[in-house]
Amino acid sequence: MGNAWALYVSDPQGTPQPMKEPSFDPLLGFPNGRKQRVMLATEEEMISAKIPPENRDYCAHLLIKYQACRADVWPWAYKCAHEKHAYMTCEFEDYVLRMKEYERERRLLQRQKRIAANSHKEELEE
Repeated sequence: MGNAWALYVSDPQGTPQPMKEPSFDPLLGFPNGRKQRVMLATEEEMISAKIPPENRDYCAHLLIKYQACRADVWPWAYKCAHEKHAYMTCEFEDYVLRMKEYERERRLLQRQKRIAANSHKEELEE
């Protein structure tokens, strides 16, 4: 509720739009650059493993390993606990990274809004 309220009612200019690319340079504030995230699983591997499109993310290579393990040891799927844990940890870390990117975008929008308000206030004083 808080994000929807801020997005449409209380602060539409200072809240990032969902499902849009970031509006700021991704290297802004990173003088030494950022680590590039690369997909380890190829599109062909994901298609052959029958990974649904909604699961084709940065953790797809771990999902492929987990599904292969389950297929190998079925019906003793509990033996794949390590693969499942690795996949779920990757998904959680990806979620946290996306939340951090959203928060970074929100703070940069707030900063841009403050700078614009201060420059407008200075113009009025002159």
